[in-house]
Amino acid sequence: MSTDLYRTVRLIRRFEERAIEFVRSGEIVGGIHPYLGQEGIAAGVCAALGPNDVITSTHRGHGHVLARGANPARLLAELMGRESGLNKGRGGSMHAADFSLGILGANAIVGAAGSIATGAAWALRQQGRDSVAATFFGDGAMNEGMLLEAFNLAALWQVPVVFVCENNGYATTMPVAAAVAGSITGRARAFGIPAFTVDGQDPEKVLEATSTAVARARAGKGPTFLECVTYRFDAHHTFEHRTRVTYRSAEEITTGRSRCPVEIQGARLTAADRAAVDAEVESLLEAAAGIALGSAHPDPAAALSYLYAGELP
Repeated sequence: MSTDLYRTVRLIRRFEERAIEFVRSGEIVGGIHPYLGQEGIAAGVCAALGPNDVITSTHRGHGHVLARGANPARLLAELMGRESGLNKGRGGSMHAADFSLGILGANAIVGAAGSIATGAAWALRQQGRDSVAATFFGDGAMNEGMLLEAFNLAALWQVPVVFVCENNGYATTMPVAAAVAGSITGRARAFGIPAFTVDGQDPEKVLEATSTAVARARAGKGPTFLECVTYRFDAHHTFEHRTRVTYRSAEEITTGRSRCPVEIQGARLTAADRAAVDAEVESLLEAAAGIALGSAHPDPAAALSYLYAGELP
């Protein structure tokens, strides 16, 4: 498991670094929300899930999608707006989905992923399945009414959902201390949901906490809330690379980057095993880049396709 977790965090890290390069070259139009620094959460949560479980994600969702098993070539192609993308180039960075893997979609609406996951988990239970939904959202979502409503219904109906708050300290540029009254876990506990704070920089600690929450949900005991404390290494969005907006000190960033999930997990492998995984990831992403760049752009005449359940005439 240590090797698998390292492979996941390394894949996410290098994928995001390559994606940023493609933003700068213009192959990815409009930019992305980098997941750098938060890889341990996606890796640990998704490693605890079974093949029939589902996830919902956020605008910062590449890591979740990759950790759940999405093809890196198809995800990169989606970011580039190509036909071979997960959603045929029509979803882009913030709306990647793959229902075959239980990825019900990333979502640009803050807090919406929690509501969707709660509804999906309820529906799966109504179907008699023992599937669990895991949903990711940031600390900024803790002030969104739709998420609090999801907490209420999940607790009231004992829905099998794991709420994962990725607390990276900022809602865009707003420090969490200036935005959230009380505590983040206290919000969930107010609805009777067991809530725990986890070291989000350590993939194995995230896996342990999520495994307990998933087992609890699968046993019919309802939702669990995990506050995964993490740090966003890069910009909220790549537009910051140009605007140079300042809201974090250099000292804070240096301190935040000192606990890197890739290094924490990598230290659990031998040097030889780590080098082998690194080489494997580089080869995979080089092939993915070639596939994505070689894929066609969608035909403008088909711009309205896939908006509804069937093709438009």
